[in-house]
Amino acid sequence: MNIIEINSLTKYYGKSIGIEDVNLKVFEGEIFGFIGPNGAGKSTTIRLLLNLIYPSKGSAKIFGKDVIEHGPEIREKIGYLPSEIFYYEKMKVKELLNYSASFYKGDHRKRIKDLSEIMELDLDRKIEDLSYGNKKKVGIVQGLLHEPKLIILDEPTSGLDPLMQQKFFDIIREENEKGATVFFSSHILSEVQELCNRVAIIRKGNIIEVEDIKTLRENNYKKVLIIGENLNKEIFNIDGISNLEKGDDEISLFYKGDINKMISIINKINVKDVVIEEPTLEEVFMHYYR
Repeated sequence: MNIIEINSLTKYYGKSIGIEDVNLKVFEGEIFGFIGPNGAGKSTTIRLLLNLIYPSKGSAKIFGKDVIEHGPEIREKIGYLPSEIFYYEKMKVKELLNYSASFYKGDHRKRIKDLSEIMELDLDRKIEDLSYGNKKKVGIVQGLLHEPKLIILDEPTSGLDPLMQQKFFDIIREENEKGATVFFSSHILSEVQELCNRVAIIRKGNIIEVEDIKTLRENNYKKVLIIGENLNKEIFNIDGISNLEKGDDEISLFYKGDINKMISIINKINVKDVVIEEPTLEEVFMHYYR
């Protein structure tokens, strides 16, 4: 089952493009990464999914239901953490969370207490006295207190220290194991690499790749470093090579294709050392943006 289904979704802001002809499917039970730099269209896509803004054209469904026609019903089952957190400054944390919980059926007091203990969040402090990182913790608890079936995270770890980030990742993994689907938007690629099953790369409002993490890193590209004297970069003039750089005694490049072709070229030259390895997701990502 597709938890999220986006078809030709487009949003224009006057003459500017927010996103254009975005098509995407997120499967039930997966942790799906949505990556791109600031301004690429990540938050616009999320706001359209949540029916906070209206599309210029196209459509989106969550749980098989149109997000505009069934917005309130859908949002009851969604936990959302926005990239920017704004709250009623004079309220205490527990007052805010209890108020948020009142919008959902059931008693969520134990859930609030348990999540707050994990995130080391003081429920008796006022919002105005919290640091940005602690306000982000409030947002995490608020987004998860009703045990949503779909968790949408927009740059969720900004402001969190490394220890809290790991605790947050553990919570997300646990929710996923219990059946929640996660849509994880970030520009911090190491986070996506650690958590996600599949990833979509968005560039200037357009999806340029949707792939599983393993395939994206391992099968598509290899990072090659050749060390030797009098190396001639012209010998590497074959399809599939990009990001070729020549130093004094080395050549580095990205290669997509049959690795045997690359090895046959290397065998023709006198080298001191050769390193062929999987690029990090960040290196693959930067390749798409060059």
